[in-house]
Amino acid sequence: MNNIRTTFFLLTAVMFLSCSSIKNADQRQEKWISLFNGKDIKDWNVKIHHHNYNVNFGNTFRVDSGIIKVRYDQYGDFNDQFGHLYYKTPFSNYHLKLKYRFVGALHKGAPSYTLRNSGIMFHSQDPATILKEQDWPISVEMQFLGGLSDGKPRPTGNMCSPGTEITYNGKLYDGHCLDSKSKTYDGDQWVSAELIVLGDSLVKHIINGYTVLQYSKPQIGGGVANGFDPRIKIDGKRLTQGFIALQSEGQPVDFKDIEILKLQAERKK
Repeated sequence: MNNIRTTFFLLTAVMFLSCSSIKNADQRQEKWISLFNGKDIKDWNVKIHHHNYNVNFGNTFRVDSGIIKVRYDQYGDFNDQFGHLYYKTPFSNYHLKLKYRFVGALHKGAPSYTLRNSGIMFHSQDPATILKEQDWPISVEMQFLGGLSDGKPRPTGNMCSPGTEITYNGKLYDGHCLDSKSKTYDGDQWVSAELIVLGDSLVKHIINGYTVLQYSKPQIGGGVANGFDPRIKIDGKRLTQGFIALQSEGQPVDFKDIEILKLQAERKK
């Protein structure tokens, strides 16, 4: 009887240690990294159209109460001063998550299509290579749109492609933007956005926990971006990595809780 009890306790101990080891291994594998310290943007770089690299014109990107705020109160007319705030290092395979919300009114002179419109640029060219008069970075965008409180659907988590192209449903997509299947979010509510990027293979857009869009094979190509260095835009080149940026294009918007989980590279078949 004593032998049976001893064996039972030993088996229980082994199972406990095994489960603990698996749990600890999972925790080691899932190490989320905060990209925003809640205090400043010293780990980020700015590029705004019509301005040199790292000139944060009009204090467009600022930090207040643990939030990155995009504002235009020091602007005159908007004058196509589209801007982006880039994290300092590029990424290839990752799971990104953040929260955003739209606030206030569209700034004077901003294009009407930028009303309650912002996004995350990813697989972007190095912002240090963006020319002063280049309007958009060569990148892929996870576009954020806010509802207009008019009862009409306006999905968010869409894809746009300045100077890039993607494959959707097995063929090269011939449009600039591709709508997701998300719900419409009116008002100034916080919306959770996630982006899963596996190098130059798979990309997933997730809004409030639901996968709303999926595509593959991001590559350089197409139009929309203007004023770039032609040495950078090599059409057909697959995008395996790049910089992540928050967008400013005339609509005040807030960002917070920006975290990234690095993923293992997918094996090529």
